[in-house]
Amino acid sequence: MSEDPYDILGIKRDAAQGEVQNAFRKLAKKLHPDLHPGDKSAEDRFKQISAAYQLLSDEEKRARFDRGEIDMAGAEQAPRDFYRQYASAGGPNDPYHSGAGFADFGEADDLFSRFFSQRSARGAFRSRGADRRFTMDIDFLLAVNGGKSHVRLPDGSSLEVTVPPGAHDGQMLRLRGKGEPGYGGGAPGDALIEVHIRPHPFFIRDNDDIHIDLPISLSEAVLGGKVRVPTPSGAVQLTIPPNLSSGKRLRIKGKGVPKRSGGAGDIYVTLKIVLPEVADPDLTAFVKGWKAGQAQNPRRHLEGEQ
Repeated sequence: MSEDPYDILGIKRDAAQGEVQNAFRKLAKKLHPDLHPGDKSAEDRFKQISAAYQLLSDEEKRARFDRGEIDMAGAEQAPRDFYRQYASAGGPNDPYHSGAGFADFGEADDLFSRFFSQRSARGAFRSRGADRRFTMDIDFLLAVNGGKSHVRLPDGSSLEVTVPPGAHDGQMLRLRGKGEPGYGGGAPGDALIEVHIRPHPFFIRDNDDIHIDLPISLSEAVLGGKVRVPTPSGAVQLTIPPNLSSGKRLRIKGKGVPKRSGGAGDIYVTLKIVLPEVADPDLTAFVKGWKAGQAQNPRRHLEGEQ
């Protein structure tokens, strides 16, 4: 396998950060283990693109990799041997000798200065572990109501994720301390979970509001009445005024998506009149003799538009 993250993601070395993210998402959708159960090669490839993205999505780590300071795994690259040989061979007057230990590296690169000064002071380099990035598909109702879910990891294990009420598509959830282990006793990184919401059969979300088409009978449209309407938190009773047409929209306040600031959005119910599946002779006879109905022209506002 290639050790060059640019080759792994199929991008140029001068690619913008947005190109890095797009390349990873495109590959992840093809290679995610959930889509290839039991395929070890796909799982290994997914691990590889995840590691490449983890490095290149962090601008500081990407810059250090480009300078040759770290490898693809984020491990520090050792200084060149010829420098160490000359530094250890000379005395105090040797041009490679410095009484400040490795402090002279700070003049050229502050990152090297921190690295070597930490090694000199503690005997080992300590750094925080890298973050790990994952995607997770969740159901519409879980995103609205919140709850527990699990994200599958490349090694077959899983992490429990708490989805907050009102989560939106593309939201990033952070699990602290669930990333890569730290180096030299450093703190572990975090797991970053990008949420993707599956569509619902009849609910449509619009920010914090929810829209639904509600079928009603001809009798309910003419006479009005009370009907049950499903909502993400359970069915509620809705009063339909008499003499309503298809397309009329009614609002149920506060039953939509929970808001971070408190409260919730609304549900908008669009009425759709549905006639009986089997024609009713009595209804047919009534309509034929209904002169007011025959005289009605519901399309008069469209006249002159054609």
